[in-house]
Amino acid sequence: MRALFVTRHDISVFTAANGNIDNDKILPYINQAQDIHIQNYLGTDLYVKIQNEITAGTLVNPYLALLNDYIKPMLLHWSMVEYLPYAGVNISNGGIYTKNPENSTALSKEHVDSLVEKSRSTAEFYTRRFIDYMQNNAAGLIPEYYSNSQEDMYPDDVADFGGWVL
Repeated sequence: MRALFVTRHDISVFTAANGNIDNDKILPYINQAQDIHIQNYLGTDLYVKIQNEITAGTLVNPYLALLNDYIKPMLLHWSMVEYLPYAGVNISNGGIYTKNPENSTALSKEHVDSLVEKSRSTAEFYTRRFIDYMQNNAAGLIPEYYSNSQEDMYPDDVADFGGWVL
């Protein structure tokens, strides 16, 4: 069984998304953000450790605090980065289409792109906080952060998200 580190409820409480989002619509993007972004920063060993502890119901500190204080905030906003471009799109047997509820106006691509970039900026902020915390605390508290080997993903511990350096 695969454990997600946040729930749809977390998304609706801690982001601009509302509680009416269908699970079938948002959960694939939470999963995608967790696989792509979170595993990249945790590394395979820590990622698997936290998933296994959640599944077993045995997640305790320091891993529980790490999840709640650092990983969840990152994942919430990386999930929005992945979800927002598809939020108004439906893909079904009938084709690919957008659906506009009554009394609503679809956002322009530029507006959606600006929301994605705002979510990305917030996700990057929380990711920098996570990396700073891990660089200063992981050696003594969380050995899985440094224990990856062979084909495991090693944690990306550099918060370099591009931009200008002066």
